[in-house]
Formats: sequence, C-alpha cells, structure tokens
Amino acid sequence: MNPKTFHINPDSRAAGSAAGAPQGLFRPLAPQGAIPDPPLSSAGFFPTRKQKGSPMSSKTVYAVITDRIIQALEEGVVPWRKPWRTIKPCSLATGASYRGINRLMLELATLVRGYSSPYWLTFKQAQARGGTIRKGEKGWPCMFFKAIEKDDLADTADDSSSAEKGPPRRVIARYYTVFNLDQCDGVTAPASPETTPFNPIEACEMIVRRFEPRGPAIHLGGNEAFYSPATDRVDLPLPQQFASPEHFHGTLFHECGHATGHPTRLARFETTSSMAAFGSQSYSQEELVAELTAAFLCAEAGISPPTLDQQAAYVQGWLARLRGDSRAVVTAAAQAQKASDFILGVTAS
Repeated sequence: MNPKTFHINPDSRAAGSAAGAPQGLFRPLAPQGAIPDPPLSSAGFFPTRKQKGSPMSSKTVYAVITDRIIQALEEGVVPWRKPWRTIKPCSLATGASYRGINRLMLELATLVRGYSSPYWLTFKQAQARGGTIRKGEKGWPCMFFKAIEKDDLADTADDSSSAEKGPPRRVIARYYTVFNLDQCDGVTAPASPETTPFNPIEACEMIVRRFEPRGPAIHLGGNEAFYSPATDRVDLPLPQQFASPEHFHGTLFHECGHATGHPTRLARFETTSSMAAFGSQSYSQEELVAELTAAFLCAEAGISPPTLDQQAAYVQGWLARLRGDSRAVVTAAAQAQKASDFILGVTAS
C-alpha cells in the first residue's frame, strides 16, 4: 500500500482491528480539545450541577452522553446506521433542528422508543404551553457549553479540564433534559409542513454536485473505495458494482467526509503526508467522523446508510473505542456536523 494513501475495502468496512478500532480511511486529527459547536441555546436549558447524593454526581457530561450510545451498541443498535430515514429532531420552542451530538442522541431516542413526532421540549416549556410530561416518562440529555468565571470552577468538578490553571473564563460542558412531544399531554403539535415529492437519489447527486467545486477529484473504477490525502482524490468502484444506488452514495458520502479533513478544507490533519498507525486512537476517531458525516448526509438526502455484512465485529470495535474515551463520540459528532455543513455549502446559524 502506498504509505500516503488510505484504503478501505467496501466488503470489510465492518471488521474491527486487533486494537478494537473499525477499519476504514483516516486522516490524523488536529490537536484534541476542540470544543464542539453548542446546540440550541435559544431552546431553553437547565444546567445540571453536581450535587451530593445525586446519581449523576460521579459522571461527566461526556460520560452521560456516551453511556447512552454504548447502551444502544450493546443492544446491537448502531445509532448512525438506521435502516430507514428519520425526521430531523427539532426544538418545539424555536423550530430549529438539533445539531451534532444532540441530533445523534435524539435520533437514537426516536429509533429505540418509536416516537413519531420530531419535536422536543423541556419540562418547563411543556408547562408554559399548558401541558405536562406524563408521569414515569424519561427524558434525554442535550449537551451545551457554558462560559463561567474562574471563581466558579469549584462547582464544575464534573469537567476534568476545569481543575487546570487557565484564563479567568472557562468553557465547560453541561446538559439539559428534553422530552419528545409524544411524551406530553396537553401540548398542541404544530401543523405538519407540506412536503414536496422528490427523488432521494437525485438529492444525493445534487449534494455531490454542490461539493464538487470545493471537493476532491472523484474517480470511478477499480475494486476499492478510498480517499488519498496526497492526491486529494476519492476512488470508488463503479456504481453498478454496488448493491444499490443507496450503497454507492452512502460510501461516497463517507469518503467525502474524510476529504473535508484536507488542509485546504477543515484541516483535521495538518499535512497531506502525515499519518497515524492503523488501529490507533487518531485512526478510529477519524473513522467515526466519516461515519457520522455519511449518516448526516444520508439523512439529508433521504436514504439509509449502507447495511453491514459484519455488524457484530463493527459494534464491538466501536464499543472498545467509546469505552476508552468518553469524549470521542461528542467530538466526532461536532466535527461531522461541520463536515456535512461544508459539503452542503451551508453556514451554521
């Protein structure tokens, strides 16, 4: 293998490495510690502070989020590989769609709980609308980031970075709890927007065309799917070699997700020749970014991500990764949101 080219075999993407990291493409990441974009600050939030006797007092916010993902994986559910299209979760208060890790979490909740409504709200928002959350219903965490004064750091021991010396103001992770509209009584649902018929495959092709002027070269032919940072080129087998057009575009979205990491785009890796060892932490982290980018783009186009021939091995690989780093999925979701925004040519509001 050319040391500057990173390959993926489309028939073995699900296989995990000996180190527990799923196979696939990668590019070494920029230095760790980047803070994901906050979600819906206008949707209302209720900071959860660490309190004695609280069952959450020993967990970081990252662990609260990651534990939900791990639980799903242990039950054989891969949150970013749903076999059907889901409606984007959005805030009932603002109508804005959730982004990054919050989008992933609420899509997971919809999947495992079978909710039919795309709308989410807090307990107080339900009360303000004359309704209530039904007794016994459990909410889901949504993450946000809050700037605090240095004097308040004693109250933020759930964030390991808070104990470090630094500037007077720090940014820490918090979460608030939201409920689906299906869990509420007495809250009126908004009128369903009119939908315009469209062809999902045409939507996929439009996404690719939109990215082409700013993206890598795309070459079709051969028997492998890979992105080469050195040549800034995506190679894929011919469309007819895939099981379906959805499989072809799902794989293409994955590779385009990797391509956003090029130094001329979002620069998740510093140079086109830098590389990390297969199975390393940086390798699997970039794979997760590409997986989530593909999931976001597939949802945008209205198709399902490709099915997995070796789902069990794939799941075990990600379980090992997430158990070893509670921040991995949160950081990857933020990077994937930026990658999908870049590919779509949209600016986050």
